[in-house]
Amino acid sequence: MRTVLALRHLAFEDLGLLDPLLRAHGCQRIDYHEAGVDDTDRIDPAAVDLLVVLGGPIGAHDDARYPWLADEVRLVRERLASGRPLLGICLGAQLMARALGAAVAPMAHGHKEIGFAPLQLTEAGRTSPLAALQGQSVLHWHGDQFALPTGLPSLAATGPCPHQAFMPHPAALALQFHLEADPRRIEQWLVGHATELSQAGVDIPALRGDAARHGAGLAAALERVVGAWLERL
Repeated sequence: MRTVLALRHLAFEDLGLLDPLLRAHGCQRIDYHEAGVDDTDRIDPAAVDLLVVLGGPIGAHDDARYPWLADEVRLVRERLASGRPLLGICLGAQLMARALGAAVAPMAHGHKEIGFAPLQLTEAGRTSPLAALQGQSVLHWHGDQFALPTGLPSLAATGPCPHQAFMPHPAALALQFHLEADPRRIEQWLVGHATELSQAGVDIPALRGDAARHGAGLAAALERVVGAWLERL
């Protein structure tokens, strides 16, 4: 894994803990594509070893307000068709679902899933790279959810969200949740998403405390899940 290109939609929602993990697995170059600023047409989806599509606070179908989203979907679709490594996180996972023809829509009753909670792994999830997440709380931060692309099983769920991950092929992994978020930088998330947190009635001191409590476990989980997945590629 020598080169990585990450599509970034929000400055502080970057590779986070993924950066040192990728470098530890032999990545020699990591570049960011700044969504809505850099020209998507200049990206050759076959030119990088790993494409990572990161999260962000916009909807996967917000093309009318953010026209460049259609270009991202095209890029993701091309990458999926190539069979080369692709990792989608939160919005990135939703864009993968959309590229495969699945719906992405707000959660029931306008619910937002924000905070740390464990996943319930499905039967398929227990034989996937996510198997190591059994019992580990992860960071959830989304108000939309994806339907499953046709023919693909759900790998994990939570009470509010029945589909938390899927794999279109062995080299493509879509995660609705955040393993990459660095708990040491949680203040950037708390400030950057202050309006959303207020509207959702999230207890910010409690969320801050959970980030500190689960930090070491998240770093270890990232290594066990994404690190192991990288080793298989």
